[in-house]
Parts: sequence; structure tokens; C-alpha cells
Amino acid sequence: MRSLLFVPGDSERKLEKGFGAGADVVIVDLEDSVAPQNKATARAVAARFIVERRGQTTSAIYIRVNDLSTGLTDDDLAALVAAKPDGIMLPKSNSGQDVQHLSAKLRVREAENGLPDGSIRILPIITETPAGILAAATYTGASARLAGLTWGAEDLSAAIGARSTRDEQGRYTDVFRHARLTTILAAGAAEVAAIDTVFPNFRDMAAFAAECAEAERDGFTGKMAIHPDQVPVINAAFTPSVEAVRQSAAIVAAFEAAGNPGVVGIDGKMYDRPHLRLAERLLARARAAGISA
Repeated sequence: MRSLLFVPGDSERKLEKGFGAGADVVIVDLEDSVAPQNKATARAVAARFIVERRGQTTSAIYIRVNDLSTGLTDDDLAALVAAKPDGIMLPKSNSGQDVQHLSAKLRVREAENGLPDGSIRILPIITETPAGILAAATYTGASARLAGLTWGAEDLSAAIGARSTRDEQGRYTDVFRHARLTTILAAGAAEVAAIDTVFPNFRDMAAFAAECAEAERDGFTGKMAIHPDQVPVINAAFTPSVEAVRQSAAIVAAFEAAGNPGVVGIDGKMYDRPHLRLAERLLARARAAGISA
């Protein structure tokens, strides 16, 4: 997953635009972008649209449901699981136990709709509450459905009373840098994808591209988008270059040819096992993006 595009579930026009945006994942949103009085309408619109237009997109389809504390999650699942989404985004996830709770609900809904057990993945947003950040380590081994971990800043700022998530230079303040770092480490511990949060100012493409580059450098493998124009920027930032793929393939080949030792030399430079692991990870990302070595 490189690009994950949010689309309001109650707008057929925006759903149609989102389905054609070229994102790896379209996230049909039933939560923040849908007003409380429109929740039922959004479920009906989204379910019908997904069933009718599924063949018109190559994107995976995830549904962002309302969080478990709202009492709306069951209604969301009842309306949308029949549309056979690829995954569920769980907002305000407080721990791996929340993922397990959602997984149990999905198992029932899959059985009711004739879907294979475990076919629907889960992508939790793990930093929207203070408790979620403090429980980040609990996602390791929580569920085979876990597709990755991602984070959010705005709900956390409201939860802790922070007036802003960024400083005067546009950089995240310490609390939100901590949330970002926690997500990378928790995803690494759970051996799943780390997905970076949204960049709200979709008109500032230069700053957005810079943030994508920083995220890829630091270990994120994808980023969420709030506007279709952000999708190609994300895809470019998180798609390994041809040269990087060639170099990684050479490292893997050198280790294999040498019988997988601790260290190999290529063109006078030494590479050890961490370099091999990085190369293998990059090649996996390249394959997912349709790039061959």
C-alpha cells in the first residue's frame, strides 16, 4: 500500500472520482467526513456504489467505520460487509484488543455473507487517543487480519487539548513527532506496513512532496491522501527507483551466491545482514508496485 485515498461515503460524485484516482487503496469514509445525520445515508450510498462500480477500479477498497465507542460500528459492518470490502480502517483504536474485538465482529459478518473467514483485513489508526499511543506495542501478534498501522494527529490534538499539531515552521511538535515515531516502531515490531498520516493542505504540493520523501526515508511504506491530486505524488515518492531496485537485487544475489554469509563485498563496498534485510524489503515494495528487478 503506497497511496490510500479518503473518499466521503455519502457522495457518489466523490466516490466516482476517488475510484478513478489511481490510489492503491480507496478508503470509503463513514466517520469524520460524514455528518451524524447522514450516517445511514452514507452506508446505503457506499454499499450500493461499491457493488455497482467495483469492476471500474483497480484499487483495493477499505471502509473507515465509526470507532467502537460510538455504538455505530455494528451498523456500519451490517451495511458494508455484504459489499465485500478488502479491509476495514478502525479509527481511535486503543490497543490490539480493539483489533481483536473488530476481528470477532468481522468473522460473524463474513460467515453471514458467505465470505472466507479472515478475508477482510484491518488497518487501525493507533494514535488518535493517548491510550492508543501508550498501547502501541500490543498490536504485535494481535490478529492475522492486521494489514498495517497508521496514525492521526487531529483527533489526538483534540483529546489532549493541543492548540496546534505543528510549529511555526510547519514541523510537527514533540507530542505528534512522538506519535509518528511510535507508529513506525509499532509497525516494525508487528512486521506490518507503516502508513503515514494525511497532509491537510492539498494545495501546497511542494511541502506535501517533501513530507512524503521524509516519510519514505524514515521507514513508512505509504501515505494517506485527502485529495486525488495527492495520489500521484505519493505513488512517486513510495515507488522504489529503478536504480534502487537494481542495487537491492545485486545485494540479494551476492548473498545467495556466497552462501548467505554475514558480509559480502560488491564493487569494493561491504554489505552486512541489515543491508540484506533492507534490500529484501525494498524488493518486496517494488514487486507490490509492479516493478521487477
